Amino acid sequence: MRRRLVALLAVGLAVGAIAVVISRLVSSGAEHADAAYASLPAKADSYLGVYEAGTPGSYQRVATFATSIGRQPNLAGYYSGWGEPFSTAFATTARRHGAATLIQIDPTDASVTAIAAGVDDDYLRAYADAVRNFGHPVVIGFGHEMDATWYSWGYGHVSPRTFVMAWRHLVTVFRQQGADNVTWLWTIQAETGGTGPIQDWWPGSQYVTWVGIDGYYYKPADTFATVFGPTIAHVRSFTARPVLLSETATGPEAGQAAKIQDLFRGMAAYGTLGLVWFDIAQHDGIYHQDWRIEDSPAAEHSFRLAVQKYLRP
Repeated sequence: MRRRLVALLAVGLAVGAIAVVISRLVSSGAEHADAAYASLPAKADSYLGVYEAGTPGSYQRVATFATSIGRQPNLAGYYSGWGEPFSTAFATTARRHGAATLIQIDPTDASVTAIAAGVDDDYLRAYADAVRNFGHPVVIGFGHEMDATWYSWGYGHVSPRTFVMAWRHLVTVFRQQGADNVTWLWTIQAETGGTGPIQDWWPGSQYVTWVGIDGYYYKPADTFATVFGPTIAHVRSFTARPVLLSETATGPEAGQAAKIQDLFRGMAAYGTLGLVWFDIAQHDGIYHQDWRIEDSPAAEHSFRLAVQKYLRP
């Protein structure tokens, strides 16, 4: 009888142990059941993106751009002010056209210090939940061109240390919410005489997926080597993360059609992921030109040729 009781007790303990293990496994699975895992391949010469006016409210101008260049962009971008929600509708439309959505979330009229301290976590969690629920790859940047002086979150306005803390906090919140379908794009302005030391703003490789560099051809003398070359070399001195030309264009004042070829040639020669064209008309001096190609047959033809020659099919 005693042996039977001992045996029964041993069986009971074994069953209990198994139940605990199963319970832990189920709990562990439940904890991450809603997580979304999706990533984009980091292949050179693979990405052609575009920014258009009117996004994310409409996809029409992105579609028009695609018709003009003879290829569907695989990145469709828009800028989001602080407090604005994730546009699931735009992301869904972009996906139907074969594009991942690229969003630059900027802390417009927000305190970077407060973001780093978690004051806006309700907003970040809601945003992360929406991205996670979308379930497909999304590229997100925060506070783009922070090494330049022209934005309130940038050089001369916010300390690099504070910005880095805010960046890391934002990424951490998204990960805690299971939004593992985000490609994190740390976006800097191509270095000029007025920009700050880019490495000071670096959050660390564990918080960054791709490095974005913004730069434009303003004048006839501008070339890929002068606009992007030094910054790419500098970035590669402290990180091996792949580089995307995250906002770029060649202006009419630079000789747009000819410089499109130089831009794409440099994009390929320097082994970058690709480029995102700023297809927006600006009319405010040399630094705010009409960057669109649709109103220039020569630029449109040059762009088509460059896409065919320098980008992967």
